[in-house]
Amino acid sequence: MLDAKLRPLIDPPLNRIGHALASAGISANMLTFAGLVLGLSGAAAIAFGHVWAGLALIIANRISDGLDGAVARVKGPTDLGGYFDIVADFAFYVSIPLGFGVLAESNTLPALVLVASFVLTGVSFLAFAVIASNRGEETDAHGKKSFFYSTGLAEGTETIVIFIAMCVFPGWFAVLAYGYAALCVLTVIQRSALAIIQFSD
Repeated sequence: MLDAKLRPLIDPPLNRIGHALASAGISANMLTFAGLVLGLSGAAAIAFGHVWAGLALIIANRISDGLDGAVARVKGPTDLGGYFDIVADFAFYVSIPLGFGVLAESNTLPALVLVASFVLTGVSFLAFAVIASNRGEETDAHGKKSFFYSTGLAEGTETIVIFIAMCVFPGWFAVLAYGYAALCVLTVIQRSALAIIQFSD
């Protein structure tokens, strides 16, 4: 919901750094995999009780994720890079709830519910992208991407805000997880309604 609105604010500084990194020979894929390592390390830190370290690694993951796109815009996006980027994103997204699930037994059920909602959201997102691509539809609301990005209530920005809130208030994990899972389900319903409107012939 907020991703497209934030792009005009975050893209200019990211693009400047992206130009410098590209000039130094750093590729978008290198940043994607570095970000994935940072994100998974954050989940592991949370699982072992180092929640504040986990938060720092989550933020580092998001910075790396923004920079890989900036470098890709300089060097030109590739299909392989787009594939690695989305796989790394979803691996990161599901790892953080799992980290909290390992941290405390009381977190297990809400973590599973949140991961399940992420799976549903991801499936709706990717299915929409495939059908939109088959129909030749395009959008630049989220910047230039390797495939069609459909807008939803729960997107990357909202997910990171929730992850930060979970790290700052770990005792509220269950409430935050259930609440965000509900928003993810609403996103699937919203995207499905949009598919009915957009894909009906």
